[in-house]
Amino acid sequence: MDGARDDELGTTERVLTLLGLLQQRQVWTGPELADRLGVTTRTVRRDVERLRTLGYPVHAGQGVGGGYRLGPGRELPPLLLDDREAIATAVSLLAGAKGAVAGAGDAALQALSKLDQVLPARLRHEVRALSDSVEFFGRGRAPVDPEVLMTLARACRDEVEAGFDYPSKGEVRRRRVEPYRLVASDRRWYLLAYDLDRDDWRSFRVDRMTDASARTFRFSPREAPDAATYVQEGVASRVYAHQARFLVHAPAATVRAQVPGSAAVVRPRGSERCEVLSGAERLDFVLMHVLLLGHDFEVLDPPELGERCRVLAHRLLAAGTTTTPSPDVEKP
Repeated sequence: MDGARDDELGTTERVLTLLGLLQQRQVWTGPELADRLGVTTRTVRRDVERLRTLGYPVHAGQGVGGGYRLGPGRELPPLLLDDREAIATAVSLLAGAKGAVAGAGDAALQALSKLDQVLPARLRHEVRALSDSVEFFGRGRAPVDPEVLMTLARACRDEVEAGFDYPSKGEVRRRRVEPYRLVASDRRWYLLAYDLDRDDWRSFRVDRMTDASARTFRFSPREAPDAATYVQEGVASRVYAHQARFLVHAPAATVRAQVPGSAAVVRPRGSERCEVLSGAERLDFVLMHVLLLGHDFEVLDPPELGERCRVLAHRLLAAGTTTTPSPDVEKP
């Protein structure tokens, strides 16, 4: 009985290996597969039939250029993923499950739960680390090294200190932090962490980190701000010399569709109005951006911006009422 079970396990492993080969390349000849599997072409034909029974549409072509090819079928059969592919798939599913891909939330969340269910324990922990440690706002991001993301996600999950080199004011310094959450904006990944040397919360761009590593020192989690809100407010306003708040007479959903998440924070104020928080090096810039949204609005902060509105309004009125005579054109 043990010998029969060993033979069955050997066949299963071989069939899964065959499936992995068919997923790697468009066409394989029978002799090529037999050589890779260490079996005869007859055994390859039998294993192909086993895959077909499981729902995999394996097509066989004759003649020059012919061979075995894995094609699309009526139903979606299981996929084989190696460790790196599984982690990459989890990151992509997280983007959809947490709302970074419009309309994909429910389906992505279901797919992520299925992936988590069938993954081996070592990879399930990696996926859960990402799931528990990543938050999103906005859409579409520049890629970063997945190894850095995983290092930071593990540190968030395990509540251990992390270290990395980070540029600041023209020089690169080593930062020691208690990592809290990874946050993905519409353009970049950020880490929200408690900076141990500055004794305060900070957000860091992941793409600017080098030599990131998790340490062995555990910490007790502090009371933390909302990660996505903190990072978004920092990206949209705190990094600039001036900040401004407006009450816009339009639904929050309408304004969010007009403004990137990295440019402004939009908060609903009832069903027909919203508050917009943004920043700029000059207040005139942010004022013009809000004006060009095309909605009525009021200045909430800072007070001096209201006076600036009046100055610019007079200037615009003057420009609209002043006409410059066209120069006379001599007739031939």
